[in-house]
Amino acid sequence: METKSKVLIVGATGHLGKRLVRASLDQGHETYVLQRPEIGVDIEKVQRLLSFKKLGAHLVTGSFNDHKSLVEAVKKVDVVISIVSGELHPTSHKLLLQLKLVEAIKEAGNVKRFLPSEFGTDPSRMADAMEPGRVTFDDKMVVRKAIEDAGIPFTYVSANCFAGIFVGGLCQIGSILPSRDSVVLFGDGNQKSIFVDEDDVAAYTIKTIDDPRTLNKTLYIRPPANILSQREVMGLWEKLIGKELQKSSLSEQEFLDSLKDKEFVLKAVMTHFYHFFFEGCLENFEIGDDAEEACNLYPDVKYTTVEDYLKQYL
Repeated sequence: METKSKVLIVGATGHLGKRLVRASLDQGHETYVLQRPEIGVDIEKVQRLLSFKKLGAHLVTGSFNDHKSLVEAVKKVDVVISIVSGELHPTSHKLLLQLKLVEAIKEAGNVKRFLPSEFGTDPSRMADAMEPGRVTFDDKMVVRKAIEDAGIPFTYVSANCFAGIFVGGLCQIGSILPSRDSVVLFGDGNQKSIFVDEDDVAAYTIKTIDDPRTLNKTLYIRPPANILSQREVMGLWEKLIGKELQKSSLSEQEFLDSLKDKEFVLKAVMTHFYHFFFEGCLENFEIGDDAEEACNLYPDVKYTTVEDYLKQYL
C-alpha cells in the first residue's frame, strides 16, 4: 500500500488554504494545520480551525515569532505547504514571513517537499512587471532564492487566475459577481488568460506532493477549456443568460492613464490586470524542461470549466 506523506498547511484559514486542507484530507494524507496565536479573537478563523479538526486534521501551535515552535511543527510532517497571504501594502511584505519558515525547515532537516505561497502568476516570468504590483513577484522570488540556497526540495505552483475572482466578475476590476447589463473590455478583449476553480487548484496541488515528476519543478495549471479571452468569458455568460451585454472598451493608454490617481492597493491590482489582459502574460509562453503541466500529469482530476463555473450565478 502506498505510504502517504504527512502534510503541514500554513495559512489554512484563508481562501485557498481551507481548500488545501480539504483536498489533503480527501486524498488520504495525515494533515496538520498551523494554529498561530496571532489569530487573537478572530472568531471566524477559530471556527474554521475547529471545523478542520472535526474533519480529521491535527491542529499544531506555531508562530512566525517563535522559531522553536515552527521547528517543532515542521518535524511532525514530510511536506509543508504555505499559503501565506501576499498582502498588498507599501510597507508590508507578509510573503517574506516565509523566510522564517525556510529557516525552520532547514533546521528540522526532515521535509521532503516545500510548496511556498505562490499559486498565481509565475514570478520568475515577471521581472519587468510594473510598480507597485511587482512587489508580490519580487517577494516570491526572494523566498525562492532562500529555498534553493538552503537546498530544500520544492514544488512551485502557478495557478494563474482564480475563478472566484476573475470569472465571477467577468474580469472586471472590483467585481466578483457577473453583470447582467454591461462590461468593460480591456483593449479588444482578445488576449488569452487562464482561469482555474480554486477547488481544482487545491486538488492538483496535493497531487504533486508525492510525485517525483514535480520535484524541484514548477507546476503550471492550464486547463485547456479554460484558456480563454475576456471576450470569450463574457460570451459564455451571455449564452447562459440569453442576453447580450452592453460593451465598452478601455484602450491600453486610457488604462495606463487611469493608474495615476489610484491609491496603492487598487493601483497594484490594476497593474496585475494590465499584464494579464493587455500583455497576455499568462499564456504567451511555452513551459520549459523545469516545469510540468497539471492537466497532463493528472487527467483523473475532472476540472471545472469556465462555463460550468458561471452556471452557479444563474
